[in-house]
Amino acid sequence: MADNDLKPITEGDITSPPASTDFTPAAPLKNSGVDFEPDDSGSRTEQAKQTVKDYSSKYGSQATDKIRTLADTGKDRAVGGLDQLSQMINDAAGQVDEKLGAQYGEYARSAAGAVSSFSEQIKDKDVDQLLDEAREFVRKSPGVAVGVAAALGFAIARLVQSGIDSDKA
Repeated sequence: MADNDLKPITEGDITSPPASTDFTPAAPLKNSGVDFEPDDSGSRTEQAKQTVKDYSSKYGSQATDKIRTLADTGKDRAVGGLDQLSQMINDAAGQVDEKLGAQYGEYARSAAGAVSSFSEQIKDKDVDQLLDEAREFVRKSPGVAVGVAAALGFAIARLVQSGIDSDKA
């Protein structure tokens, strides 16, 4: 038999370390000087994270701009509606004078003036100021804010329901 022929393993071939010998494991690969990072400047994961950040920043600013535009449009519509309401109340004040008396007509004119004044206050402020005032109002009197929100929700639900009912007819 040549030295390079395969031989079966026997018990004499297996040796175990002596009990008094201290065992020291091999150094981890991360400390062995082997570089596992690719040669390019950043990993694909980091590039993907950066891409997501860029797109979220871009779309976030676009959404903010769109919301601000919608809020400005809503504010302009609300001011227009309040001006129309004030004009309607003022026009009705003449009829109230004739039917109920001058005192009640004066109440109607006073209400029209209050609505017009409120409309002017809204015109003079930007959306951020209006939101800050609304937050402050909710902090000061949350009960009233919940009541107003419930009343508005009820009114909007009635308007929507009446619109749906008229479409069915």
